[in-house]
Formats: sequence, C-alpha cells, structure tokens
Amino acid sequence: MPLLIVALGILLLLILMMKFKVNAIISLIVVSIAVGIMEGMPLPTVATSIEKGVGSTLGSLALLLGFGAILGKLMTDCGGAQRIAMTLINKFGKKRIQAAVVLTGFIVGLAMFYEVGFVLLIPLVFTVALEADLPVLYVGIPMAIALSVTHGFLPPHPGPTAIASVYKADLGKTLIYGIIVAIPTVIIAGPLFTKFIKCDKKVSDLPKGLFTAKIFKEEDMPGFGISVFTALTPVIFMALNAIVKLTSLKDTVFAKFTGFIGEPTIALLLSVLIAIYTFGLARGRKITDIMKTSEESVKTIAVIMFVIAGGGAFKQILIDSGVAGYIKVLMSGSTISPILMAWLIAVVIRLAVGSATVAGMTAAGMVLPIITATHASPELMVLATGAGSLFCSHLNDAGFWMVKEYFGLTVPETLKTWSVAETILSVCGLIGVLLLNMVVG
Repeated sequence: MPLLIVALGILLLLILMMKFKVNAIISLIVVSIAVGIMEGMPLPTVATSIEKGVGSTLGSLALLLGFGAILGKLMTDCGGAQRIAMTLINKFGKKRIQAAVVLTGFIVGLAMFYEVGFVLLIPLVFTVALEADLPVLYVGIPMAIALSVTHGFLPPHPGPTAIASVYKADLGKTLIYGIIVAIPTVIIAGPLFTKFIKCDKKVSDLPKGLFTAKIFKEEDMPGFGISVFTALTPVIFMALNAIVKLTSLKDTVFAKFTGFIGEPTIALLLSVLIAIYTFGLARGRKITDIMKTSEESVKTIAVIMFVIAGGGAFKQILIDSGVAGYIKVLMSGSTISPILMAWLIAVVIRLAVGSATVAGMTAAGMVLPIITATHASPELMVLATGAGSLFCSHLNDAGFWMVKEYFGLTVPETLKTWSVAETILSVCGLIGVLLLNMVVG
C-alpha cells in the first residue's frame, strides 16, 4: 500500500505538470502534501516535514548554488568562456575540432547551468562551423553532450551536487568517479555518434537572427591560462582533497588543509574570490560593478533552487511517513542492482516530466532508503541517478526545444539526433557506473 500511494503521488505530479502546466515547485509541494496525508500523517506533521525537507536540502546547497552562479556569470561577462573556447579550437585545429568543443563544454559546463552554457557557446559553435565549413550538428552535438554530461555527473554542477546532498555522498569522490565515467560517455554520445547521423546542415541554412550573443574582441578577454585556472579552481581543490583522503597523507596536517579548501562550499567561495580579481578587478572593472553582476547571477538560480527544495520536501515526506523504511525492508532481500534501480526510477520520471533536475531529485527521494538497505556506494548512486535523469530528451524537455530551434531542425530530426544522443549518454553512463562498481563498490 505505501508504494501504491507513492505511485499515485507520481501520477499526480505528472498530471499537474503535463496536463495543467503547473510549475515544478508548486507541483512537488502539492504532491508531497498529498502523499503525506494519504500515508496517514497528521496535518501538522506534514507541514513540519515539508519545512524540514526544504531546510535540510537547501541548507547544504544554497551557498554552493549561489557561488556557482556567481562564478559562471563573472566568467561569461568578462569573455573568459569565449577565450577558453576559441583558444582550444585554434590549438586543436579543424581535424580535431570536436575534441576542442567537448573540452570547452566540460570546462564551461562545470561553472554554469546547462541552458546558460548552451546559449553562451552557441555563437562560438556557429563561428567555428562557419569558418571551418563544417555542418552545425557536427560541431554542436558534441558541445551540447559535454554540457549535458557535466549536468548529470560532475560536481560542483547543481544537478549531481543536489543529488549527492540527499545521498550524503562525498563530493570529491563523486567528482573523480564522475570524470572516469564521463570521458568515455561523452566521446561515444558526442563525436562518435555524429559519424552515424545525417548532419549536413550548414550555418547558411539556419534561420536568421540566431547569431546575436556578444562576441568579445581579442583585447577585451582575459588570458587562456588564467581563465581555465579560475574556472577549474573548485574542481582542483575538491579533487585534491579526495586524492589526499585516499593516500597515506590522510592523517597529516596537509590533509587538514586540503580538507578545508576542498570542502565544496569553501572551494567555491575561494574560486569566486579569485574570479572577482581575475575576471573583474584585473580587467579594470569596479568592485561595485562586480557585485552588481554577482547579485544578478543569484537571481537566475531562484527557480532551480525552488525545484531542488521541492524535491527535498518530497524526500522528507517519504522518510517521515514510513515509506522509506518500507522500501528499505523490501529491498533488503532483493537481488536487483540498486544502481540499476536508481537509474530506472530516474528514467521513468525523466520521460514523464522532462526536467532532468526534477527527475534526479524526485528519484533521489525514492532511492535513498535503498542505499542504507543494500550498502551501495552513495557516490555511484549519484552518478546512476544523474545518468537516468538525462535519458531521452524529448518534447517535454526545454533542452529539446533549444537544440531544435538553435540548430534549425524539425521535430523528427531533433528526435533522431538529440534525443538519441541523450539516450546513448544515459545508457553509457549506466554501463560505466556498473563497471566502476565492480572495482570500487
């Protein structure tokens, strides 16, 4: 009966979002209340549980999301992202242009949300495709897939970071495992996949008016080295901390230092402070202008923070109503791989609601008790959930329509290219996690 109630709650979520077009945060809170009441929780307890879920989830994430948004905005506004992209493209050359855009997508994607990174890099994709006389999809699909991979696998991106907070996974380990899985996944779903699709449309074939984003002049952009270093600062600090924990240095004074700077909030704070100088003061900007940019960046993450909060509320209702305990008992004798279970649940929700963030956070709430019942690696469960949340982007996903419109595709063409690429990404991610589980699980 408890699982039937959860299933009815998920069905209600789908109806609210798909039929009545109610936004994700309101839908998640309404469903959380409904599930709590149907599970027999007293009304005051339902309200308290929702507040607890929102508070516990955002309590560990608010600063991470805020600092991440500031870093991305500072990098965008000073031309740092464009510097990284153009330098890599020039160094790699036409023959290895896909490797350049993939690497660009990785670096830029870590510091900003998928939609922001996509819009930022699209003009560069058009520029490269035009100058090298290459099909737009040949350049664009690998870039978009790289951005999508960071969205699913790599902290400090908000998606995996939020899921990790639910599972109480170590972000440093999640990052290292995520990189191991992400590299072959993006190669297969990006550059390799484009060799098997029809992608002969050139920039000249695209609708007019798409090439509108700001393009910086050479003298207006920061240097390549400082741009890459600043963008990757949180990754460097977090990875260093994770590596030290796995070595004989874990009990030394140095480990305490890396433990401090590698703590995600501190790592992102330090990266923001560095960016204020490298992307701001060093570029001749006044501190008041830099702070205004920071304030604007935080406004852009309000919606995603509310969605994550709604997912946290739903998670807490499942715990406080006893559903989590019921699932734990049910799974304790199960032979089904918890990694596969996490992936499948995220896939079903992704197909139904479209949003990868909603799919990941909703699935995390349902999967959480499985971790304690099976002693599965929380870090690998983060990656499995993230991979499932990216499965088959289609008509109910905003990313689907962005790809369709910017690349001038029809709906069938988008389904045959982008939807398939995302499906390959998701399945390859699952396979990678299962293989990694044989080594570290």
